Amino acid sequence: MDAELTPQDQKRIEESIRGKYVKVAVSPEGLFRYPTGRAGLEALHYDPQIIPDLPEQVAAAYCGVGNPFSLGPIQPGETVLDIGCGAGVDSLIAARMVGPSGSVRGIDLVPEMLNRAKENARLVGAENVEFTEGSAQELPFPDASFDVVISNGVFNLVVDKVKALEEVMRVLKPGGRFMIADQVLAGELPKETRARVENWAR
Repeated sequence: MDAELTPQDQKRIEESIRGKYVKVAVSPEGLFRYPTGRAGLEALHYDPQIIPDLPEQVAAAYCGVGNPFSLGPIQPGETVLDIGCGAGVDSLIAARMVGPSGSVRGIDLVPEMLNRAKENARLVGAENVEFTEGSAQELPFPDASFDVVISNGVFNLVVDKVKALEEVMRVLKPGGRFMIADQVLAGELPKETRARVENWAR
């Protein structure tokens, strides 16, 4: 499907996504069909030893579709990349897991979300996490930079998924892990490209 999209189609999708997540940066409440905030973290069984320690303002910013940390442990001292970090809740949880000897980088397309992430990092006093503006399709990091790449509800929004997955493999160290939670299409795609773009943009 990606090959059928024109540059104008891709711009329409990206602008719609940016527009929605400018609102999410203020509050995700009521903008998704699944629980957000602390209720979402609890429903997805995030670590009960970590979640209670999150300030309410930080927990309230959560809007993930799943729990990438359920796919395996993250060890102290590891380097982690969070693609589509949004308000940074998963990044901050990963930062707690890797400890002061590890580091976390979060990347997102929406400046307003990155500003919220930076404020959340300040609220929890996280000094081993950094947030950068950028695209999953062109990760601004050298080859073999990370032990773990996480992503939560982002790849379903990416236009060129093949390119984004290639980028994940490029920045992972040999033997690194890709821990992704996302949504998948259960039915059929609309046959017309225009209908697909409008559905994607919504």
